[in-house]
Amino acid sequence: MVLGMSLSAFTTLHVVISLVGIVSGFIVVAGLFGAKKLPMWTLVFLATTALTDLTGFLFPFDKLLPSHIVGILSLVVLAFTTLARYVLRLSGKARGIYVIGAVLSLYFNVFVLVVQGFHKVPSLHAMAPTDSEPPFAVAQLAVVGAFAVLGFFSFRRFHPQ
Repeated sequence: MVLGMSLSAFTTLHVVISLVGIVSGFIVVAGLFGAKKLPMWTLVFLATTALTDLTGFLFPFDKLLPSHIVGILSLVVLAFTTLARYVLRLSGKARGIYVIGAVLSLYFNVFVLVVQGFHKVPSLHAMAPTDSEPPFAVAQLAVVGAFAVLGFFSFRRFHPQ
């Protein structure tokens, strides 16, 4: 039981929150390309991404796992991203901190999605059962490359009034 829910129900809730974070994150990043702030989508993205990280720590565990390290890094990035967006209001260097933080936060979510895909989808798991095989590395390299391009163009294009 986690938060009064069965582990299965809690896992479903965690996954739904995570998927909402990923979808809203892509909407926010698309908005960056058009220099749009998208306040409601940004709030949904930042909140669901933080909830994804926080609920990830509620799963039973015996030792610190790589997923916990990603969650900690993500929360630190989210703190700076939120500060840049809502406290510093994107002024000066806060614009860049926000853009890089938003793209990096989305990357962390997608990184975990790919890992979970290789763990849960039988055909992917068969190709990379230990996450050290070439198909897993190629998938993660493709994700890193795509997000590097997204980050570069987001940073160049996001200059809101």
